[in-house]
Amino acid sequence: MKLQKRTWGLLSAAVFLCTAVYIYEIKFQKQQSQIKSNNNELFDFTEEDIKNITIKTEQNTLKFQRTEDDKKFWKMTQPKQKTANDATISFLINLLVTGESERRFTISTSQQKDYGLNKPLATIEVILNDGSKHQIVLGNSDFSDSFLYAKIDSDNQDTAELIISLVSKNYQYAIDRKIDEWLEINDNESSKRSENTEIN
Repeated sequence: MKLQKRTWGLLSAAVFLCTAVYIYEIKFQKQQSQIKSNNNELFDFTEEDIKNITIKTEQNTLKFQRTEDDKKFWKMTQPKQKTANDATISFLINLLVTGESERRFTISTSQQKDYGLNKPLATIEVILNDGSKHQIVLGNSDFSDSFLYAKIDSDNQDTAELIISLVSKNYQYAIDRKIDEWLEINDNESSKRSENTEIN
């Protein structure tokens, strides 16, 4: 009788232990998967968090500010004071919010020129509603011409070494535009009519 009780006790303990290990393993794997996913993300803010965007290229500096207008969410403040093209801005914002790194590696600061980061294709700066700032610096295309080399929030990195990310070339397509392409079409048409009126 005592043997049966002891056997049942051991069996219950074994079942409990196996269940606990199984739950732990499932939870651990889920956490590891989440960590891996988060590590690929470039930034952790949402579209609604963004207050200002600045795009600096060799040719221009463009600045955009979120408005409180439900129909015209963004306006350009530099080099023109006009309503921004919603589709153009949305394309860039979507990249910033959902963008991931294909791969990361470390280089010394002196190697930046090898990746086109000493004279970048563009620097995109974002200011959030809470005042915090984020930055992505875009360099050359990689050897396969499939990705761009980029520095993410490099001001927070070690001065001797930099973490470089491979990011989508869509960033290049998003910013490689004429100034008028950043403006709402109606504004462009109004501007042209005004210029034609002045000429006449």
